[in-house]
Order: sequence, then structure tokens, then C-alpha cells
Amino acid sequence: MGMVTKRKKMHYGDTHLQRRWRVRNRRRDLDQIDDDLRTRSGELINQNVDLDKPGFAQFYCVHCAKYFIDDTAMQAHFRTKVHKRRLKALEIEPYSIEEAERAAGRGSFVKPKKRSMETQPSKEDVVAGKRIRVEEVPEDTDAIDSPTTSKTRRKKAEKMET
Repeated sequence: MGMVTKRKKMHYGDTHLQRRWRVRNRRRDLDQIDDDLRTRSGELINQNVDLDKPGFAQFYCVHCAKYFIDDTAMQAHFRTKVHKRRLKALEIEPYSIEEAERAAGRGSFVKPKKRSMETQPSKEDVVAGKRIRVEEVPEDTDAIDSPTTSKTRRKKAEKMET
């Protein structure tokens, strides 16, 4: 007696892809958030009361583009992996049109700049005058040309010659 063949399910394991395709829970992209950080971060932290948004739009994470119910929920969010991953992703300068043209062969390669990101200040700190800082991290080319490293290079070269 033969076995009945089972119908194959073609798209059984693509639920993770289906979730990605949904636009209901779509957040802002990194380049949009970077633009917000550079131009209007203070305005986003101190928003007017909006009754339609969670927490009446008073507790907003600028880096993740997300509203929270109260300050304790927002401070707990700052300690999560999701927020830390977003900070890490924002450390690299976002992809731009100029970079796309360089990749297509129009221009020479320019390495994306690294920046140092810090979590946004609390509401009290913003009222006191503290702002979100986005600083570029200097390259290590200056450290290579320093006199101490050139001396160690000479010593290594002398050891190799003898």
C-alpha cells in the first residue's frame, strides 16, 4: 500500500519576511532620523501636547522616533538593546545620494565619517539648556605621525636590520 503524498506548502517559513513588508509598524529610516538630529532635535524633545499620541507627545526618543507613555518607560527604553543598536547604527554617517553616485563610478571613494552618539538628555536637562551632541570622531592619522610612534618605528627598523 502506498503513502498518500502530502501537499507541499510553498511559503511556509516566510513569516519573518511578511512582518518586514508590513507598513503598519514602520519607523523612520536612519537618514530621516539623522536629518532630525541635525536640524530639529530640541523641537522634537519639547513638543506641544497632542492628545492622539502616547504620553501626549511629551516623551519622545529622537534616536528611535518613538513615543512613550511616561518618563520611566522612556528611561527604561534607553537601557534596552533596541535603543543601543539604533545609537550604534547612527554612529556612521547615513548613505547619501553623493555616495551612491560615487559607488556608480562618478567620483572617488570617501570613507563615511564616524560620529560619537550619546543618549538624549532628560526633560529637566533640556530645560536647563543641555542639547543632543553629535560629534565627529577624528581619524587616527594624526596619532600615526606623532613623534613617539616614529621613534618606536625606528627602533623596530633598527632591530630588524641587525
